[in-house]
Amino acid sequence: MTSSSVFYPPAGAPRHVLCVGAAVLDTLFRVRTLPSGQGKVLPYDMLQIAEGMASSAAYAVARLGGKASLWGAVGNDDTGERIIRELGGAGIITEGMLRVEGARSAVSTILVDDDGERLIVPFYDPNLHHTTKAFTPEDIAAFDAVLVDVRWPALALKVLQTARGLGKPAILDGDVAPDGIIEQLAPEATHVVFSEPAAQRLTGTEDVAEMVDLLKQKFSRSFICVTAGAAGSFWFDDHSDGIRHSPTIPIKAVDTLAAGDIFHGAFALAIAEGKMPAEAIRFSSIAAAMKCEVFGGRSGAPTRADVIARDTKPAIDCNIQFLA
Repeated sequence: MTSSSVFYPPAGAPRHVLCVGAAVLDTLFRVRTLPSGQGKVLPYDMLQIAEGMASSAAYAVARLGGKASLWGAVGNDDTGERIIRELGGAGIITEGMLRVEGARSAVSTILVDDDGERLIVPFYDPNLHHTTKAFTPEDIAAFDAVLVDVRWPALALKVLQTARGLGKPAILDGDVAPDGIIEQLAPEATHVVFSEPAAQRLTGTEDVAEMVDLLKQKFSRSFICVTAGAAGSFWFDDHSDGIRHSPTIPIKAVDTLAAGDIFHGAFALAIAEGKMPAEAIRFSSIAAAMKCEVFGGRSGAPTRADVIARDTKPAIDCNIQFLA
């Protein structure tokens, strides 16, 4: 580590991030190759773990030294109890979780191959997010930033609007969602970090820099970033009015599951700590890449000391290049 790293937390109490959205019991199977047709697939490793977009992001916040609260919904069943128990045991504050009568908790089966790619079969009960959690502006005022995913859009919209109204960072995980959800949520967010598939779906182009440009035109009030896996992240710099690129660190991918979620959690914490966008993206990129080196979904999230140790780029410019 170096004492000059911009990744160190600010003085005072850890920043508190509220994460809103998915809480799922995942069953991960490790296989040599993903199946291409019918038949039997024989895994050589497996793990069951409570995670999901918002849940894994909250875990990243906690692992990186922040304070994380989770607002999600589970069924009033044994699976729901397990999800809440595991996430609470992982250092996440779960008092804001809802247990929904008459709904089944979310579950998914995931195959992860030797290249780290995955096949996901999720199940979300339609009744799980019909109820919107009640909260007050005072509840949101207790947090330094909020991060929402697309899984519980009615609650996500209200949380974003309230946080933005209070002058707090209101961050959207812009992942693939049913038609109209991103268009509803993104205008209310101060920051939107899109996955490449979601950005491509919204813009119709395969050029990531062009995605950023088109998304900035569409959601002009928000900071816009698109993550592109091993290709790094592309984002719109509001100060220079240009598109910039931040590379990630080279790794051998073992499991890419939850990498985007770890990126979002790290980004939300960095923004809550007052870091500049270039610093926040670099920090998040390293955390997400390191997660990919470990099988086990969110369990591969690194600590802040781990991230600092892997940062070999200049702290000021983070090796970010302007694009034509």
